[in-house]
Amino acid sequence: MNKKVRWGILGAAKIAVEKVIPAMQRGEWTEVSAIASRGLEKATKTAANLGIPNAYGSYDELLADPNVEAVYIPLPNHLHVPWTIKAAAAGKHVLCEKPIGLTADEARTLKASSERAGVRIQEAFMVATHPQWLAVRELIKSGRIGDLQAVTGFFSYFNRNADNIRNKPEFGGGAIMDIGCYPIFISRLIFGEEPSRVVALTERDPEMKVDRLNSVILDFPSGQASFVCGTQLVPYQRMQFFGERGRIEVEIPFNIPIYTATRIYVDDGSDLYGRNIETIEFAAADQYTIQADLFSKMIREGGEPAVSLENSIDNMAVIEALFRSAETNKWETP
Repeated sequence: MNKKVRWGILGAAKIAVEKVIPAMQRGEWTEVSAIASRGLEKATKTAANLGIPNAYGSYDELLADPNVEAVYIPLPNHLHVPWTIKAAAAGKHVLCEKPIGLTADEARTLKASSERAGVRIQEAFMVATHPQWLAVRELIKSGRIGDLQAVTGFFSYFNRNADNIRNKPEFGGGAIMDIGCYPIFISRLIFGEEPSRVVALTERDPEMKVDRLNSVILDFPSGQASFVCGTQLVPYQRMQFFGERGRIEVEIPFNIPIYTATRIYVDDGSDLYGRNIETIEFAAADQYTIQADLFSKMIREGGEPAVSLENSIDNMAVIEALFRSAETNKWETP
């Protein structure tokens, strides 16, 4: 059997064309053999530009290709679950973009689909396996900053285009679904537990109705996480982790560059001007290549996914609770 898993791409979304497909093509375990779009002309043009051998004018045609073993789904949020279910029914393993569904119940249907079809399904939280995040987890686990008590984060960009799918509520648009899911995921990952209650202060765009600014608190058994996410703010991102003896700051936590080294900062708190901060650098690495290779290797050799469906269901439950909190102005339980 060929070591490389043969992948098909459902859709020619920007993230797929500019980031994920080129990254997958550099993988040791991954081969992109087909791409589909809603029209053959776009699929053929994209395939030619990226050197993909097969192009299809519909998603169903790609799923019928017996040569395709796994599919990557970068479609709009509201299409994630239906096409993941169809792909699983066709016997394809699935790596689906985040958020994996619009609700926790939607995400739960994928677990049944995975078990029924005997395929693996994973949400594409690419940050989970990047070296800088593996290091942060290990540093905190080792007690470098003492017991973790607080997490803070910020994630924003500016987008007021009413035609953009991220600004359409019926497509699962808005700040929490698009980018707030990341600090939620990371806070849960680093604490290693689930929040017992959550609260959100939310502002919605008056015309587009999507949430454009959120201030969030997640109350964990071991501490608290808070973050701001917004889609009409200056682009910025940061995550920080605080213990009684130190602090870790992640400089570029989510849109991690692939051609330059990345940095995290470990501060023992002995100097407020930061003169004693230790900078830890990580060689340039593509988190999308790592993600696809680990998923492909799992298909070939077995093992557990980097992000389990149970994890994804729990992340969606937190997101749902935040939406409820935004309406009730109260703490809500995931």
